[in-house]
Amino acid sequence: MLDYKTAGVDIDAGNNFVTDIKDIIKSTHRPEVMGGFGGFNGMMRIPEGYNKPILVSGTDGVGNKGYLTALGATGNPDVMKDVGQDLVAMCVNDVITCGAEPLYFLDYIKCNTINPELLKPLVEGIGDACKEAGCTLLGGETAEHGQRPGDPDHLELAGFCTGVVEEENIIDGRDIKKGDKIIGIESSGLHCNGFSLVRYLTFRHKLFLSEHPEILAPTKIYARLVEKLIDNIPVLGMANITGGGLVENLPRCLPKGLRAEVDYTAWKRPEIFNVIQNAGEIEEEEMKRVFNLGIGYCLIVPPDVVNDTLYVLRAYDSLVESFDSFVIGEIQ
Repeated sequence: MLDYKTAGVDIDAGNNFVTDIKDIIKSTHRPEVMGGFGGFNGMMRIPEGYNKPILVSGTDGVGNKGYLTALGATGNPDVMKDVGQDLVAMCVNDVITCGAEPLYFLDYIKCNTINPELLKPLVEGIGDACKEAGCTLLGGETAEHGQRPGDPDHLELAGFCTGVVEEENIIDGRDIKKGDKIIGIESSGLHCNGFSLVRYLTFRHKLFLSEHPEILAPTKIYARLVEKLIDNIPVLGMANITGGGLVENLPRCLPKGLRAEVDYTAWKRPEIFNVIQNAGEIEEEEMKRVFNLGIGYCLIVPPDVVNDTLYVLRAYDSLVESFDSFVIGEIQ
């Protein structure tokens, strides 16, 4: 007699997993959260102090980094925690580019089978990252699709973040003008972009991932740093440097008719990018279009506040964690 478990979906394992992660989720809750755990939806009040609150949303995933992480996660739950941080960071770092405060995060986890040894550390990483970003893990979906004979274990991750910003405080780049400076803040490495290319390299060089585990370093979360900056500096525009690198992402925050002139010698490129470039014999222009090359987030500021901006960034470094920053270009 056929049942759901025989078809590849273990209902009991799914229910047990939800119970296992209940405390992780509750630990992220902000005081604005309404309702209990396990309902059909999540509810949250807009924080006090906003006169004309504008909701800001973003969604993203980790792409092929999720596939490579699952390959490298055997016996190492920290790898799964890191990709949980990746998922949150990719969404939060987009939402904050307009000056928004992250409020809540939702996740979607697609797997072949419920494997708590992989999935619980993943949710722990998501929860820790939400707390780092100041947002609530309000809900999510874990979808067990079943594993057909011969199928490899497969993991797909997507996330969704909502934030809020006061309407008059929206940072949208409209005041950027020629001569304004571009400040780049360091990445931790690849973040989540360029992994289709990296996956191809792992097919050609079977030991590539194990020889270079820094490839899977988790994406930095810039939320609290940006909050500190915009409280003290007149930031005119911001860009999260993801797929497309500086080449494609900086123009997204600029008014029509302006362009970003970037000096790629203004910072030291992390060695992992040279390793990838050499292993794949990748042309320099292609590297610039695919990878962040060591810059994960950019600010556009007036020339007269550059030193003040760098001072705030360095002061934040000394209190929390390292976010090296550089003047990397100018608006033309």
